[in-house]
Amino acid sequence: MMEDHEVNSTWFKKGATFSDKSARKEFGLTQKDIFEGIEDGKLHYRINSVFGNLYYRLIRSEVETFIEKYGSNDLKKKKIKNELAQANKELKKLKNQVATLELRKAGLLSNLDNLENSE
Repeated sequence: MMEDHEVNSTWFKKGATFSDKSARKEFGLTQKDIFEGIEDGKLHYRINSVFGNLYYRLIRSEVETFIEKYGSNDLKKKKIKNELAQANKELKKLKNQVATLELRKAGLLSNLDNLENSE
């Protein structure tokens, strides 16, 4: 479990927290699982509101630890599948960037050759 000062600073780091809805979606948790984790002191939370709708904000690393230590194999598989999907998404993005850069490189080389041949 995190120390109090670590928990407090974690609330302000980008990507370090997420909503209970996102936790349920990403890891297949139920609201009951989340409440049990909170009641057992395994999950810290803050109550936030968007347009008057309340939700729990949770610390991502605590939810991941909660899944690893206390979750079922189904929850662990869901976590791994989610991480795999994120990795694939990032790989696709990087492949597109590489393809774009290769086209740019080819165009620049072509322009350079044309300029050198015209001299």
